[in-house]
Amino acid sequence: MEQERYHKREQLRWGVAHIYSSYNNTIIHVTDLTGSETIAKASGGMVVKAHRLESSPTAAMNAARIAAEAALEKGINAIHIKIKAPGGHNGPANTGPGAQAAIRALTRAGLKIGTIEEVTPVPHDGCRKKGGRRGRRV
Repeated sequence: MEQERYHKREQLRWGVAHIYSSYNNTIIHVTDLTGSETIAKASGGMVVKAHRLESSPTAAMNAARIAAEAALEKGINAIHIKIKAPGGHNGPANTGPGAQAAIRALTRAGLKIGTIEEVTPVPHDGCRKKGGRRGRRV
């Protein structure tokens, strides 16, 4: 009598977590693979009372947990992550303090992570930057 040692491989249902992290807020938006259908969304402003705390890592973790629970409820158990900072020709091109915390919280909530991609918009020399000919004088 040979003991069965096969485990049925867990079927992964993929989604995409779009994390927008600025210095003012962190928004986590979980969609299907095409990005056209929203599965769950949460932001730092939904979980804290004070405006100044919206971008904090704690708020980002709580928002990510809410989004992850909603995604797991709807059958999504694996995600690709797309991180976005404000970017553009005037915004900062680096992410706010909540991005790392949000990723960690999504992993801890039980979602498998595929790829982590940075999708901050980069200008191809469009509008002229503010500050004048000699730059910003401090």
